Parts: sequence; C-alpha cells; structure tokens
Amino acid sequence: MSYETTLGRYILAVDDAIKKYLSDARIHPPLASAMEYSAMAGGKRLRPCLLLAANELAGGAIEAALPFAAAIEMIHTYSLIHDDLPAMDDDSLRRGKPTNHVVYGEGMAVLAGDGLLNYAMQIMLSAALEDESRKALRAASEIAERAGVWGMIAGQAEDLLAVNREPNEKALYYIHTHKTADMLVAALRAGGIIGGADDALLSALTVYGEKLGLAFQIQDDLLDLYGNAASLGKSTGKDEKENKLTFPALFGAERSMTMQGQYCREAADALSAYDSQFLATMAYRLSKRES
Repeated sequence: MSYETTLGRYILAVDDAIKKYLSDARIHPPLASAMEYSAMAGGKRLRPCLLLAANELAGGAIEAALPFAAAIEMIHTYSLIHDDLPAMDDDSLRRGKPTNHVVYGEGMAVLAGDGLLNYAMQIMLSAALEDESRKALRAASEIAERAGVWGMIAGQAEDLLAVNREPNEKALYYIHTHKTADMLVAALRAGGIIGGADDALLSALTVYGEKLGLAFQIQDDLLDLYGNAASLGKSTGKDEKENKLTFPALFGAERSMTMQGQYCREAADALSAYDSQFLATMAYRLSKRES
C-alpha cells in the first residue's frame, strides 16, 4: 500500500472518530461549535497518524488505537487554540482560517481548548476502563505525561521566558524537545504500547520521535522565515519580529537546513531494523514540506 493511501486511510479514520466524539449531544452546544471549529479545520493530523502507524508496526488493530489517535489530536488542537491567544503568540490565522478567539471570543476560545484537553483525557480513560491488559492505561499515561507539566506545557513555558533573552542552545533544545518532540514521542509510544510493542521497538520509536520532532521544528522555523503565508495557512515572519528563540536565530538558516536534514536521516535510521517504510517516508516528506 502506498504512503499516500495509508496516510489517507489514517486521516479519514481520525476525522471520523473526532466527528463522532464531538457530535455527542451532552456537550454544551456553543462550546461544541467552538471545539469543532478548530478540531475539524484541517491540518496534517501528524500526531494521530504517527500513533496509528506505530500501532500497526507493532501488530495492533486500528480500532483499539483510534480513541487515542482522536485524543492526541484534540490535545494538539487545544494547544494551538491557546497558543494563538493574545496572551501567548497573538495570531489571527491558523490552518488558513481565523483563529478560534477571533471567531468565538477569547473566553470561549479558552474554554474550547480546555474542553478539548479534558475530553481527550475522558476518552482515553474510558478506553482504559474497558481494557484488562492495562495497555490502554499505559498509553493514556504516556500521552498525559508528555502533554503536561514535564512535557509540552513545560516547553511552552520556557518558550515564553526565552523571548528577548540572549540566545541559548540549552534553552532552545529544552523548548523544542518538550514543546514539539514530546507530543510526537507520546503518539509513537502510545501507539506502540497499544499494539503490543516490545521494549526494543518502543526505544526505536522514541528515538525516531525525538529526531523527527527536532527536524519538524527546524522546518517550522525556516518556513516562518521563507514560507508563504497562504500555503502555510498562518502568519509568517513573527519569530524574527518577536525575537523568539529559534534554530535559525541561534545557528543561522544555512546550518539549520543542514541540521534538519541530519535529524530526518537519524529519525529514519532509528527504525531501520523494522519494516517501517511509512514512517521513513514520513520523515522524508516532512523535511520537504512547505506547509
């Protein structure tokens, strides 16, 4: 099966699952509208696709992994809603559409993000309660930990503190190991756990996610410098204007491009012992992305 066919199958399954969860009539209607606006606004669906790919690589069935794939995309979407708020990055465009707070107001946008995060945890815990093997519980714990105060949120906090500070390599890697890479690692490890991966495969998936996360972030930084806002679906040039700590700011654009290619190769190499053509191709495709 081709990369495009597999990717399309994953995205369709994830979109259907998210639509099903958000159509629950018990969700307060205006809140549901704000949650769905951002959750169904498109995007690469990178994290849930990584989760489903890792699950299948480990020999698992997609049905068992789908609640976690939907949940991790909800968590990612919540982080984008909050990241776009005036108190954070103050963006008015996301995925080619006005950001959530522009459409629904800041208060409802905060609640939409809160709702997606809380609902994601509810979905994962419901799945865990039905799984006597405890694999679902381990997967939920993995995602919660790497999305939380030791992971993505910690990286976001350091990102805020690093603005206008002297560029610092240690801070740069802390930010993007946690803000970006941790959620990719969470997706891969959770998918592997649900699929029954052994320790060797989980370790390989972890390295793949760490390297892919850094490559993905460097490409993001470069696209903010050289990308097209219409293709990206978000504003460009903000990192330099706001004096944010990025790879090009610290290492220069040319060296950052070299580092990005190296991290992509290291990501693919981490899974060289496994039949992981989809994940190897994804690393290559992400290194060439323009959005």
